[in-house]
Order: sequence, then C-alpha cells, then structure tokens
Amino acid sequence: MAGRGYTIFDTAIGRCGIAWGEIGVVGVQLPEAREIETRRRLFRLYPDARDMRPSEEIEVAIESIAAILRGGNSDLTGVTLDMTDIPAFNQRVYQFVRTIPRGETRIYDEVASALGASGAVYSVAQAISRNPFMIIVPCHRVLEAGHYADPISPHGGSISKRRLLSIEGAQTSTSKTLFDVLLSVAPPRPHP
Repeated sequence: MAGRGYTIFDTAIGRCGIAWGEIGVVGVQLPEAREIETRRRLFRLYPDARDMRPSEEIEVAIESIAAILRGGNSDLTGVTLDMTDIPAFNQRVYQFVRTIPRGETRIYDEVASALGASGAVYSVAQAISRNPFMIIVPCHRVLEAGHYADPISPHGGSISKRRLLSIEGAQTSTSKTLFDVLLSVAPPRPHP
C-alpha cells in the first residue's frame, strides 16, 4: 500500500470516514450533517489521502467501529494507529483511554493521575479534544469533572459524547442547573 487512503462507510449514526497510511489508521471521522461535509473534513485533515479500497486490517477496523455504533461490543485494541505526528504526551493519553472499558467513564483528572501527571489536567483535556482516532480511542469516555458530557472533538462531527455514551449504555450525570439546585434545597410544600 503506497501513500494514504480513506473511505467513507455506513454506520447506525451516519456515514463515517477513516483514513490510513502504511503504518495504520491516521484518523476516524464521525458523520457530519451531510456526507459531503464528512468528505471535506477528511480532505482538509488528510489532503494527501485518496479514496480507495481499504486493506483487510482497515476493513476489520471499519466493521468493529460500525458494530460499536450499533450498540455492540467490539474490540478495537488490535487496530494499529499511526501516531507519527502525535505529541508524546497525547500518545500516552490515547494509550490509556483505549483501556477504559465500554460503558465506563473517567474524568480528566483521573486520566492525568493514572499517567503520573496529576497537574496535567488541562493537557489531558487538550489531548482529548484533539483525538483524531474517534471510537478507536474512545475519548467520549473521558468527561469533565462532574461527569458532564461535554462536546466531542472536531473529528466527532455532529455527534455528542452523550449520544456515544448512550449507545454504549453508559450512565453519566449532567451538571445541575440552578433550577435543580433550588429544587433540592427548597422545603417540600404541603398539599392542600
């Protein structure tokens, strides 16, 4: 296989894209509102990639991603990622995030602590926001403190972390609104 390739494929949440090179997957793009927008984003991110038939290894990755997005439990740990242009700290974050089991979540602080870099919460958040390997590196399983399902990385297209976690059956709590807080502290009113 020479150079980079990409393809668009069907999933339960829309048409996703995957790009790869000689070493492995370089990126996964979740669906945008329209397929043409997904293709444009892939082209902007990987201008040297050409639309081509995927290798057997990439085909297995595609099938596994599609299975996960249907709510299935597929193992992506064997998918080879090309992290050549990824900063070393981000690589460590992505390697750790790949170990978070389906249906579970972590917060940025827990990831930083697990990496022995407890003061690097902001750096973890930045790495997560720049994750080019959507689903393969399940960054949707890493949340802000309070377990609020914040927006997904730019490669997430129009899909939210909350939707991906819902597909996996994970339970997340959301940040309380002022109304929720007031309800929890207000004394109950007697019924007439």
